[in-house]
Order: sequence, then C-alpha cells, then structure tokens
Amino acid sequence: MPRAKPSTASDSREQWLQLDRQLCFALYSSSLAMTKIYKPLLAPLGLTYPQYLVMLVLWETEGLSVSQLGQRLSLDSGTLTPLLKRLEQLGHIERRRARDDERRVDIFLTQAGRKLRAQALDIPGQLACASACDLDELTALTQRLHQLRGQLTAAASPAA
Repeated sequence: MPRAKPSTASDSREQWLQLDRQLCFALYSSSLAMTKIYKPLLAPLGLTYPQYLVMLVLWETEGLSVSQLGQRLSLDSGTLTPLLKRLEQLGHIERRRARDDERRVDIFLTQAGRKLRAQALDIPGQLACASACDLDELTALTQRLHQLRGQLTAAASPAA
C-alpha cells in the first residue's frame, strides 16, 4: 500500500494541478457532453450544433451583418463563413450585400428558416430534461456562466 506523504503548504498548490480541480476542464468536458446531447435533438432539423447557434441568433434578430453575427457568437469570419454558406445551401438563410455599404454582407432568414424555428421550440425543454435541472437552476447557471465569461474576457483584454 502506498504511503501518504505528510501534508505541507506546497501540497495544496500542487492539488490544484489535478485535472478534476480544473475549471477549464469542467467547462470543456461539459461543452462536449452538451454537444453530444444536442446531436440527436438537432438531427430532425438537419442542423449541426454551430448551425443551430447561428439560427438562434437570427431567430432573435435577422438582418445582422456577418461581423455582428460573429461578435454575438464569438466566432471569427473564417469559422462563420462556411457555416453561413451551408445554411444558405440548405435554404435557411440568404446573404445579401448591404445597399449602403457593398463591403458588408447582411444575413436574413428565408421562409424555410423561419419555419424551422417552430420545429426547434421543444429543444430547450428536452435539454432541461436531459440535464436533470429545473428551469430556475438552469437560468442561474447560465447567468453565472455569462458573468464568468465577462470576467475572463475583461481579464484577457489589454488594459486601456
């Protein structure tokens, strides 16, 4: 049987290097589990999880520019452009050059894209069931994660 080392002040710091104590890993592995849950829920809609996120934003506000959509989703244009092209091929969105600025591309839902929203209405409830959390708990967790993201974003930004 291995002998336990006597506790020292440095042990507590070393314990923070254990994988299961890492917030980053808890968030990462939870994200993977979340994506896995979404896959069968989104299959009837013919959407991937990233495509679903784009549609969520557009169901809230359509006519956003590609850069506004990227900011909202924290995605760069290199990641977002293929998603938008695929959603356009599927007939859910239209990309249009802005009349006032030819450099800007705005994104609009098609009729099929609007109809898809009705098919997606049960997905949040199904996710809540899968998480075994009540809506208040999910709301509180979501708010806390938004707060954490804001704090991390501020910490990562260079001082002005």
